[in-house]
Order: sequence, then structure tokens, then C-alpha cells
Amino acid sequence: MDQNILTIVMVVILAALIFFMFRSSRRRQKQQAELQKQVVPGATVMTNFGVFGTIVSIDEETNKVELETSPGHILTVHRQTIGRVETAPDAVAETETDVVASEPETQAIDEKPQFGERIEDADSASKNASSKKTDE
Repeated sequence: MDQNILTIVMVVILAALIFFMFRSSRRRQKQQAELQKQVVPGATVMTNFGVFGTIVSIDEETNKVELETSPGHILTVHRQTIGRVETAPDAVAETETDVVASEPETQAIDEKPQFGERIEDADSASKNASSKKTDE
């Protein structure tokens, strides 16, 4: 009797594992298909190996994508190496117009340095700003 219950429990656990495996696989396929729809020329993307770039062209026959990583530098990668789409071409056009329309920001004297900014640069900028105020 105990052996029959153990067998039934094992079969139920195996069935649950198979169910979740197929469910996960379908979800992953849907996400991959959605990602491939967003992969169009002009989109800013990140590859699976961490390179950011803008798609220049896509060759459907060979599944190759040309990425412009910096001005004049083009990499050819396989289409499936694109890990995520950072910005779609529509969003890129909107952001560029917003950046052009916005006024340059001035840094406050008491503001902390930004991430990656050297402390000496922030100190010299604040000293220059304070010396300009005393000159006036």
C-alpha cells in the first residue's frame, strides 16, 4: 500500500515538472518572438556579450545584423546574439528632439559629483564658479 502511494506521488511530481517545463518554454518562445519584432534598423540594442550598438542593417537570409558601436565602427553579429532592445527607432527620434529642445543644465556649487566624475574636477568647477561670483 505504501509503495502505491509513493508511486502515485512520484508520477504527480513528474507530471508537474513536465507541465512547468513546457510552460516556461512557451513563455521564452513568446519573449524571443517579441524581441525579434523590435529588432529593426535604427534600434539601439545590447548583445548577449554586453556590446551596445545601433542596428544599421539586417540580412534575413544569413541572420546577420550589422551594429554600429561607435561612429565608423560596424560589427557583424548573428541575429540571435541580440539580448535586448534598449530603444526602438521611434523612441530614439523622440529623445533626440527632447535633448535639442532642452536648455543646458548648470551644476550647483554644493552639488555632489556625478557617478564617475572625479572629485578634483568637481572641486575645481566649484572653485571656478565661486571665483566668478566674487569677481562680479
